Amino acid sequence: MLNQQPSSPPQAPKQLPKAVKLRAANEEVLLGITGKDFVLLAASKATMRGPTIIKAEDDKTRQLSKNTLMAFSGEAGDTVQFAEYIQANISLYTMRNGTELGPNAVANFVRGELAQSLRSRSPYTVNLLLAGVDSISQKPSLFWIDYLASLAPVPYAAHGYAQYYCLSTLDKHHHPDITLEQGLKLLEMCTDELKRRLPIDYKGVLVKVVTKDGVRELDFDNDRIVKSA
Repeated sequence: MLNQQPSSPPQAPKQLPKAVKLRAANEEVLLGITGKDFVLLAASKATMRGPTIIKAEDDKTRQLSKNTLMAFSGEAGDTVQFAEYIQANISLYTMRNGTELGPNAVANFVRGELAQSLRSRSPYTVNLLLAGVDSISQKPSLFWIDYLASLAPVPYAAHGYAQYYCLSTLDKHHHPDITLEQGLKLLEMCTDELKRRLPIDYKGVLVKVVTKDGVRELDFDNDRIVKSA
């Protein structure tokens, strides 16, 4: 009988990057609503880690240009670092070229940066809503972007717990030609649903609107008491 050579031990697989975790993203609320000539963005004020509220008054938005606004949620360090990185690069492009990127170009740039980080050993754990009004066509745009670098233009959007409670309300009542007053009323319906059903205190929402004239913050009643269903 021929002497059989002992088979070599199997090689251990190469170490893969750390798995992406979304612990904090679902505990935050992001909402976006487009209208006839505007886009509303609402972001929860509370910064949370598990059941603990770290900060009760936090602005989870960054203005990227005169007519472009980004809202973010996810891991605390990743969100701020990625948002400031995008904000700085958009400002750099404007200074170098003397013109501002439109919402569609900004959305694709953000998506490209997320896709590149996803293939590294330190991906960003960030979910985003990008709102803007094109300076030429005056058309409002809203883009849904997640931590896996998925990008979709949408008429309305939600991230975090809001997507479980608010998408059905938005689907029933939203239409493309709503006015700003109707948009705020629809946003109020969504926050009422969150107050009734969400098991955590997200400290209300910070609301901003994007129009052809720029970005501004709106007064929104977060203290209104809503009866339970």
